[in-house]
Formats: sequence, C-alpha cells, structure tokens
Amino acid sequence: MTSMEIHTAKPLGHTRPRPHQLYTDAERLRRDTTKWTLVQGVLAPLQFAVFLVSLVLVVRYLWTGAGYDAATVSIVVKTALLILIMVTGAIWEKTVFGQYLFAPAFFWEDVFSFIVIALHSWYMWALLTASMSPESMMYIALAAYAAYVINAGQFIWKLRMARLDAEVRA
Repeated sequence: MTSMEIHTAKPLGHTRPRPHQLYTDAERLRRDTTKWTLVQGVLAPLQFAVFLVSLVLVVRYLWTGAGYDAATVSIVVKTALLILIMVTGAIWEKTVFGQYLFAPAFFWEDVFSFIVIALHSWYMWALLTASMSPESMMYIALAAYAAYVINAGQFIWKLRMARLDAEVRA
C-alpha cells in the first residue's frame, strides 16, 4: 500500500451506502440496536411538545405583555432539552457512524443544529447578563424557534428517507 492508500483506507466491511441510501448495513444494525436511538426517539417529540407550549407563551407575551416569567421558564426548559438532545445525538452519531458530529449522512443537519444552538445560546446569554430588553430576547427566542423548526424538518426528512430505504430493501 502506498502512503495515500494507508491514510484513506476504510475499515473492513465499511462501505458507503448507495447515493439514495442513508445507512450502510452495518450502520443500520448499529442504529437499530443502540439504546441511543430510543433516547432520541423519546427526546425529539418531548422537545417538540415543549417548543409548542413555549411558542404559545412567547407569542402571548409579545402580544399582551403578560406572562414573561412563564415564557422565560419555557425557553430555558426548551434550551436545556436542546442541549440534552444534542449531546445524546452526538453519542448516537458516534455509535452509528463512528464520529460524534458531521457524519456524511447527517452533515447538513449538524451544521444547522449549530445555528439553532447559537440562537438559543444568544438568548441565554442575554437572559443571564440582562443585556437586552425582554421583547428583544423574545424575538431572539422566536428566531431560535424558526431555526429549530427548519432543523426538525431536516431530521424528519431523513427519517422519511430511512423508512423509504427500508421499504425498498424489504
């Protein structure tokens, strides 16, 4: 083997899926047998439910000026769940794909996840430093939530692709 071949060789039995395929057979097996898939399957809808409640509270505050504390608590809870799902998602990605982030199958979802985290973090920084008005912070939360919806859509699309691929294989 040349030096280049040694550095670019893939582990035995590891082949990239066909272009329309999301997982190799080995990755699919790891995905289906790891507890982290279940953890993600529980946390994702929980986070979405918290998002919906929080969205209502944030919009209510912006429209009426009432309920700042409830909206704030809901955003903090949503942010905590986001961090939890990101950490466990990175563990899931490591288990399934062999790397914590930016596996080719989920590269753009991970990139956009960092935008979501940045916006939530901006809100938390503003809250902790009291450096912005409550209204401004709520608009940051809405921006974070808009990014979250896009990111959730990316993951739902990948879930759909994986299901379609499973149907083709069956």
